[in-house]
Amino acid sequence: MSRREREQRKAELLGIVQQQRLDLTAARRDWLAGTARYDHGWLTLVSMRRYLVIGSSALAIWTARNPGFLLRWAKRGFGAWSTWRLIRKNLPGSR
Repeated sequence: MSRREREQRKAELLGIVQQQRLDLTAARRDWLAGTARYDHGWLTLVSMRRYLVIGSSALAIWTARNPGFLLRWAKRGFGAWSTWRLIRKNLPGSR
């Protein structure tokens, strides 16, 4: 392989690498645009972590003192969820 052929092959490969870099940049931009909503939600959740820890601790203490309250609301929540499923199942065009 002559020097000229090597230089030409090197230029071709550099062109391919440059095109791959451009493709990766475009894919990264599309990925970030597609996941921006989830990223925002995650950052909001992480920023509220301190309050969630305090709230869950207070809820745990309060629930230990009033166990019937949590059980009653769990039954209500399950009933509401079951009712919602039944309504969705029986409404036309809801599938």
